This record gives sequence, structure tokens and C-alpha cells, in this order.
Amino acid sequence: MDWLTKMNLAIDYIEENLTQDINFNEVAMRACCSSYNFQRMFAFITDISLAEYIRRRRMTQAALELQNSNSKVIDVAIKYGYDSATSFARTFKALHGLTPTQSKQDGVKLKAFPKISFQISIKGDKEMDYRIETKEAFEIFGIETIVSLTGEKGYLSPAEFWQTCQKNGEYDRLLSNAGDLPTFLPQDLCKIHGAEYYRKTEENTFPYMLCSFVSKSSNTKGYKTIHIPAQTYVVLESPKFKWGDEFFKVLTTLQKRFYSEWLPTANYERADSANFEIYGGTEKYGYIELWYPIIKK
Repeated sequence: MDWLTKMNLAIDYIEENLTQDINFNEVAMRACCSSYNFQRMFAFITDISLAEYIRRRRMTQAALELQNSNSKVIDVAIKYGYDSATSFARTFKALHGLTPTQSKQDGVKLKAFPKISFQISIKGDKEMDYRIETKEAFEIFGIETIVSLTGEKGYLSPAEFWQTCQKNGEYDRLLSNAGDLPTFLPQDLCKIHGAEYYRKTEENTFPYMLCSFVSKSSNTKGYKTIHIPAQTYVVLESPKFKWGDEFFKVLTTLQKRFYSEWLPTANYERADSANFEIYGGTEKYGYIELWYPIIKK
């Protein structure tokens, strides 16, 4: 079963169960991958979280039902999984800009979010540099946060976590304890990188770490240390860029291209293990490598 078929089977499952509780593990099973992998892939390809997509589809269908039937607001609210008309109305208004009752009036404008269909778009406008490497086991250490896959409040995004650690001094402290780079790495790399999904956490979350590679000169005391087993990776490398405002754009573009361009057409699947954001370059110009764990189909 190819990538497109599996992704569209997952979307079909969502569509068939909009009025039921949707378990993200069940959705991911249709795509033959873990919930983490499916949600990360979905978000990078579509620019919205899986939870938000489901919310939009439910509110689209609810609006159509309210406009084209005599159904009561509370009945439609319960049908689409809301315990009260108040919570339903709040979500409905956030999307459509008016209340469920107002949506029944003639001539009102509503938003429609259609069902997603995955397909491969052959662009051919930009080449993508990558290489396949098998790396021996190594260890990392650093500062960890837990990230929500569903956008739940109270969690930092990876970008917010970097900014927080740079402001509160944790970044500088980790840098001072990083030590020398291990000999198996290029020596023009930075000493702090990003790692995610290196251990299991609660459902719909994943761990993210500002990390350094453990070497003989590293001071790991007081930090979380993680053993990374031997693994084959696809390594995607960005063009060189000026450090600053371009950084997050370059990073997210490379992440999106892995999920939307490389993975759908490769004879590999993303393995269910840790991936890395590796940073290198000079004080003025940098580059990013993304290490994604893979296995042959």
C-alpha cells in the first residue's frame, strides 16, 4: 500500500467518524504509523494540527446541518461531541464569526473547510540535497520540555522553548558544559542542537531537548542524558543562510519538504525513534541538517 493510499484512508476514517470520538491512534493505524509520526507529518504538510483539522471539519458539517434542517442547536452540539450549547457556540463562533443561531438566517456568510485529499504535486523547481547514513550509538544530554501535538495550552513549542532558554540563561549554561565535539561529527558544527521523540511521553505529546553530544570533556551533571541506539537516517541539508530572522523559515521549510516531498516518493518509511535538528556554520552564516530515522519499506 503506497503512501498516498494510506494517508487518504486515514482521512476517510476521520470523515466517517466526525460525529464520534476520534482516537488519534486509530487514525494513525490507517496510515500504518505511530500517532506521533502521523500528527507531525500532518501538521507539516497541511500547516494545521490534526486536532484543528477535525475541529474545522466538524464545524463545517455542523453549519451545513443548522442551515439546511430544523435541528436544534443543542442537538447538533451533542451530535458533534459537545456537552453543552455554550461550548459548542464558542467553538462555532471562533470559526464562523457568528453564533449557531445566527447561522440559521438567510444570507449569512459561513466558512467551509473541505475534506483534505493527499496527492503528490510534481514541482521540480528546487533540488533537495540528502544522504543516507547509518550512525553508531551515541549519547546526548541537555534541557527538556514536553510539547503538545494538539496545541493544548500550557505547553511551549520547540521555537518558544529555544527562546525561553536563551532568555533565562539555560542555553549559555548548557553551552559552557558541552565540551568538545565528539570525533565522529564534523568540527564546524555548533555545540547545541535539537532532539525530539527520543522517549515515550503521555498521549498526544512528545519530548523535545536542547542537547549537546556527550564527549569526554562534557559536564553532564544535573542534565538528562539519553542513549541513542545505532540507526539509519536520511540527512537533509539546508543551503547556507545568515543567522537571524531567516533561521525558523529555513528550518520549517526543510521539515515540510521532508514530509511532503522526500518521504512520499522514497522507498523508506520514517522509523519510530528520535530525530534531530543539527546546526552548523560560522558566526555569520549557518546551515541546518535534519536527521530523520528511516527503515526500508
